[in-house]
Amino acid sequence: MANELDELTGPTMDEGRDVNVIARQIPVTVGGGSKFFDIMWWFLPPIIGGIVWTIMKVKAKNHFQQLQQKIQHDASQIDNYLEQRVQILKNCAGLLDKAIDLDKDTFTKIAQYRSHSGAEGDEARNEFAAEIGNIDRAVNIAFENYPDLKAHREIADAMQQNSYLQREITAAREVYNDTVNTWNRDVFSWPTKQIVAAKAGYTTRIPFIADKETKDAARGSFF
Repeated sequence: MANELDELTGPTMDEGRDVNVIARQIPVTVGGGSKFFDIMWWFLPPIIGGIVWTIMKVKAKNHFQQLQQKIQHDASQIDNYLEQRVQILKNCAGLLDKAIDLDKDTFTKIAQYRSHSGAEGDEARNEFAAEIGNIDRAVNIAFENYPDLKAHREIADAMQQNSYLQREITAAREVYNDTVNTWNRDVFSWPTKQIVAAKAGYTTRIPFIADKETKDAARGSFF
């Protein structure tokens, strides 16, 4: 039998193809067959079948509850790194302002986001991260416009910490996306998990989505 996807013979797309994350939550549902399957267990050898099936569903319910806590933990890690990055950017802006005339609006925005107590929900977290990215770009532009500032140890250290935190945020988002992927896969794992997920009214979850400005910048020319 030939490979369904043959990388040698194609078809291929020479022009390439961009991809986007679909921001849509898909509800978990089951059909009549699954409902019959759920009831059928109680008609297996006296009671035992129903008890075994109930235990399986309890384990599946516990799995989803624990997974939700894991998603919360992973999201909190992203918030922690974002908060640290706001503080680092505040320090960068303060150091730069001592050497050059930095846009005062940058300080106002940083102060505003410094008081941010943590984004609630995936969409809010993505919007918050996008705003932090905009501030980061403003600070970096100012830094690059004055090459002599790179010799300033405090400024160089602050910029290095900012770069480190951005890598940590990227890594934390990857961990978050992995957990979300586990959730999205398991809610459609038939029979036990999907039946439990459908009864609980669960939906799929949306992974991290980069903002449009970041994606457009990534397509630009840097050299």
